[in-house]
Amino acid sequence: MKPLLLAILLVNSIITMSQTKPYYYKIPDTPSSFTPNNVAARMVDGLGFRYFWATEGLTEKDLAYRPSEGARTTMETLEHISGLVEILANTVSKKPTKFDSPPPKLSFTDLREKTLKNIQTASELLKQSNVKLEDMDMIFERGTNKSEFPFWNLVNGPISDALWHVGQVVSFRRGSGNPLPKGVNVLTGTKTD
Repeated sequence: MKPLLLAILLVNSIITMSQTKPYYYKIPDTPSSFTPNNVAARMVDGLGFRYFWATEGLTEKDLAYRPSEGARTTMETLEHISGLVEILANTVSKKPTKFDSPPPKLSFTDLREKTLKNIQTASELLKQSNVKLEDMDMIFERGTNKSEFPFWNLVNGPISDALWHVGQVVSFRRGSGNPLPKGVNVLTGTKTD
């Protein structure tokens, strides 16, 4: 399994380096067929596109913005999204998500890069023809406690929650005076320059 994953990551790196614009600047091309895997991957790609543009050009002022006293800051929301995306990446990689220690604090740039890479990796793994969604259980481990959920719960849990919170980031950046860049079209998955 490790050589296959390394090969996938190498191919992804080569493809990413050969593109003139960063991955998720636009949504990837439409798959040639409707399969459960392609639909799931497309949902993840939609998350990647939205996350890319929701986080593009954020400033320190934006990251510190909090819409009300009891709400998360934009940066805290991005850390939460990163955790949800890590659950996604772990699930499609057939690895458990462990909650034994808090995640490391990352700079905004590193957190954004990590989150986008995890989204891309999850999408690529989902697109593999030999992968079955019913074999991708979402597994949580905390000490000796272990919980398992079917792929369905990944869809209505972490994936949907991440999309929800990306919408919050878009709203927060408007509130801090830095709206989404002009020309971003979530329906077509493109950006006009």
